[in-house]
Amino acid sequence: MLSNIATVLAGLIGAGSIFMGASAFWAPQNAVGFGIPDTPTEDRSFHAWLSVKGVRDIASGLFIFIVLIGGTPHLLGWFLLAAGLIPVGDAVIVLRSNGPKAAAYGIHGATAVVMLAIGALLLIA
Repeated sequence: MLSNIATVLAGLIGAGSIFMGASAFWAPQNAVGFGIPDTPTEDRSFHAWLSVKGVRDIASGLFIFIVLIGGTPHLLGWFLLAAGLIPVGDAVIVLRSNGPKAAAYGIHGATAVVMLAIGALLLIA
């Protein structure tokens, strides 16, 4: 039962990652929520960075689904533990850019904690 709940939550993380990545292309103004201060959504250089982030997020979500479909809950747990480093890195980027601490901890930190908790649940279930 616990494994099933954790697997569904992992799928939601994957779907959320794909959605956030895709939104980088159709709604770049949403990048302000990432936590980078004074986000210049009309700047071509920023659009290039945002495209890289969008592709990374889409691929990360797809990787979760690949492991979810083709792997075991144990493998998915290890994958989520490793992938939990991505939002940790994002939080560090926001903090080093003098972005809002609320975004660094509230968005990226919370995402990391959730991913690590789901990964741990999958490993013990």
